[in-house]
Amino acid sequence: MKRSIQLTLIGVAAIAVVIATFIAHPKFTRAADRKKITIGLVAKSQSNAVFQAAYAGAKDAAKELGDKYNADITIDWQTPTDEDAQKQAEAIDALARGGAQGIAVSCSEANTVRPAIDRAVAAGSVVVCFDSDSPRSKRMAYYGTDDATCGKLVMQELAKIMDDKGTIAILAGNQSAPNLQARVKAVREELKNHPNMKELNDGNGVFYHPETPEDAAKAVQSAQTTNPGIQGWAMVGGWPLFTKNALKWPPGSVKVVSVDALPAQIPYVEQGYVEALFAQDCYGWGHKSVEILLDKIVNGKDPESPRIIDPLTKVTKENAAEYAKNWEKWLGK
Repeated sequence: MKRSIQLTLIGVAAIAVVIATFIAHPKFTRAADRKKITIGLVAKSQSNAVFQAAYAGAKDAAKELGDKYNADITIDWQTPTDEDAQKQAEAIDALARGGAQGIAVSCSEANTVRPAIDRAVAAGSVVVCFDSDSPRSKRMAYYGTDDATCGKLVMQELAKIMDDKGTIAILAGNQSAPNLQARVKAVREELKNHPNMKELNDGNGVFYHPETPEDAAKAVQSAQTTNPGIQGWAMVGGWPLFTKNALKWPPGSVKVVSVDALPAQIPYVEQGYVEALFAQDCYGWGHKSVEILLDKIVNGKDPESPRIIDPLTKVTKENAAEYAKNWEKWLGK
């Protein structure tokens, strides 16, 4: 009887040792300590394809970096259906109240969104801006295009393909968006370097519109019909080219240089309707923002600079097919 009890006690002790060893194993410890991190993504509009690409990038970053940071990372997509800075502010407030450790936002209107960003930071969220900044807010960093460089490059390329002469118009999207205002200003500044070129209507050739493909296409069609003397378009965003048959003129008869190079835009280049696209890192807006936020949330590390600029990629007929392959990887298409 005593021996039986002793054997039983030895067995129980052995099992306890095995359990203790298992619990102490690094893999078990890592699983038990795995963090839960929520990152809010507040883009300008769900209907804009560039922000769908950013969302894909953010989700991929969450999957790829989970093990590195020993975390289950959730991307909370809180983007208005259409552009609305007030709804963006409300989304930021809701994310902060819900305990989101990080928030990435592309500001439709910097002043409207700024108080919500500051409240979120005060509540403990780390905030970064992408694509469209709110530089006077308490956001930690900005990732995206240098808008002055972007506008300058678009105008330089348009001047080159128009042989430095002719009348141009500027397609400009949301009049309140700080990034687009900066690009339009840069286009106009560069235009001064081309004395044989002019902006339509003596400097009143900027066309604003809601940032949907349909609204942008209507704006271009209306402007061109009303002003048939427009010989070139500087598009500081590629909105009309996100839909089919947006340009109602024979290929090459009106010169076009645009920002962005999404899958829907590539055929316009291949068919000769658009001479050049300047591709922003739309996918990277989401991916890089998540990288920056996680490094701060987990490691307490600030980025090397509060302004991180992604270079633009020029896409023409020569490299359009090759560039399009990026989207197969980024969006799985």
